[in-house]
Amino acid sequence: MKLTGRAIYEGRAEGAALVSASPMSFYGGVNPETGEVVEHGNELKGQSVKGRVLVFPHGKGSTVGSYVLYRLAKNGVAPCAIVNAKCETIVAVGAIISEIPCVDMVDVSKIKPNARVKVDGASVEF
Repeated sequence: MKLTGRAIYEGRAEGAALVSASPMSFYGGVNPETGEVVEHGNELKGQSVKGRVLVFPHGKGSTVGSYVLYRLAKNGVAPCAIVNAKCETIVAVGAIISEIPCVDMVDVSKIKPNARVKVDGASVEF
């Protein structure tokens, strides 16, 4: 299936989907050294975002989350792409400064965990 959304940061990436039905916080929610989700109550707790296409409805929390995404990238443990229903400012800035392909305005409920996902500009194919 191919969906077209809005490119927040254009790029190409491919990987297995890591899907959260819940909004995500990067500040305090993802360990910037390891890429492990540590947020209590998130269904992805204990899993790594490293090299995955991270799919979630939208971000939440502190603006420091943008810099956590940047640290994830600098440490080599960032997601290869981000797909959101609605990308808010924290995730958008983090994706842009980290050069992580990011697409929003996508029905994220259609993407199943571990599906092989290709992100290319504004398109998401799985």
